[in-house]
Amino acid sequence: MAVLPSRRAVVLGAAGAGAAAVLPAAGAHGAGGRTPHVLVTEQASRRLLVLDARRRVWDPTADPSVVRWQFSPLGDPRYRDLGPDDSWVYPSEAKVRLHRKRRYVLTTASFGFVAVVEHPTGRRYWGAALGPGDDLLNPHSAEILPDGNVAVACSTGACVRLYAASQGPRATWHTQEPLKGAHGLHWDGARRLLWALGDDELVAYEVGGTAARPALRRTYGIALPVGTPGRTPGGHDLFPVAAWPGRLWVTTNVAVLQYEIDTGVFVRDYAGAGEISRKSVKAVGDDPRTGRVVTTVPESGLGETWWTTTVSLHRPEGGHRLVGGGIYKARWWLPR
Repeated sequence: MAVLPSRRAVVLGAAGAGAAAVLPAAGAHGAGGRTPHVLVTEQASRRLLVLDARRRVWDPTADPSVVRWQFSPLGDPRYRDLGPDDSWVYPSEAKVRLHRKRRYVLTTASFGFVAVVEHPTGRRYWGAALGPGDDLLNPHSAEILPDGNVAVACSTGACVRLYAASQGPRATWHTQEPLKGAHGLHWDGARRLLWALGDDELVAYEVGGTAARPALRRTYGIALPVGTPGRTPGGHDLFPVAAWPGRLWVTTNVAVLQYEIDTGVFVRDYAGAGEISRKSVKAVGDDPRTGRVVTTVPESGLGETWWTTTVSLHRPEGGHRLVGGGIYKARWWLPR
């Protein structure tokens, strides 16, 4: 395993970071191909949607063809035991992963629902309902590991859980480690580490034990750059930088950063930082073929303060609008 630097959080701009993180040039479709479709957590209708990137306005009621795929466990007998009427409230994560040559969408919802859903069938690889009622843990992100087990970041529960999901679709055995405000997760295959983002720090765990009885061991942690004086930095989204292996996107209450794993430094030297880095970004990611970056930021006047109807695009600037939407996160649909 690579030895990670042990140092305090440092933020470097273009002048202090050496070579800039140059993403590929971007056009309407980019030099490398067509802009991918967009996967969103649509909380107003309690669905995950893959939406057509060729449309600037998405209106599924008027034109259902803008929806390329959708998922909701409501009324689906394969998820009945998870009580989705109660647990599938405010879907908070959606990301696509390949595992053993099958495509899955990982999803969580704030009232306890967690699942790994096969695409396009909707079949259940694994699922759980975490902490109903007063014990609500607020699962905020999930990640599948090479052995088929599933990690879950629980923000209210202040922990990272690792479930023995490889043992079956209803497996409940798990281990956990504390992490205040746990929000984001990413499996780093090159270093065989599970990265997790909390309110105040970015941490890494080694995974041990067996598939049936996995174990987590914290091996590294670095403080997030200080945000507003007197407030936690508020780590939120954690996602790999597709065009720069070895870097992670990290969003906080006040900025969008990249973390350079080998140097242990938070940087703002990436292309488009002036437009991309802003307050309250709930999700961020780049398309390695076109260089376009997608983000979501709450807008006022909607049903919840964290919702938006707009998926913002950068390099070049643009966007999509979902009519009547309540979007929380948006991801490029990059199944490969």
